[in-house]
Amino acid sequence: MAEKVLPEYTKNQLALRNGQDHDDIWIAYKGAIYDVKKSRLWSRGNHYEHWAGQDLTEELQDAPHTDYVFDKFQIIGRLKK
Repeated sequence: MAEKVLPEYTKNQLALRNGQDHDDIWIAYKGAIYDVKKSRLWSRGNHYEHWAGQDLTEELQDAPHTDYVFDKFQIIGRLKK
């Protein structure tokens, strides 16, 4: 069975999915783009000092949790390099 090819999005396209300019609430982490709209923690487009519509890879290095927090979110695309 072939692996599903995910669409690629630019940083500018990701930036529009911040919960303010668009209804979508997306974040990028380690190249994957996650849809976090269903999370009550992201419902306003931010979670603590982190804002949606961005690549949070570097910011989350100091987070009190590990990558497992992304397991409950769907990967909807890849961040274009």
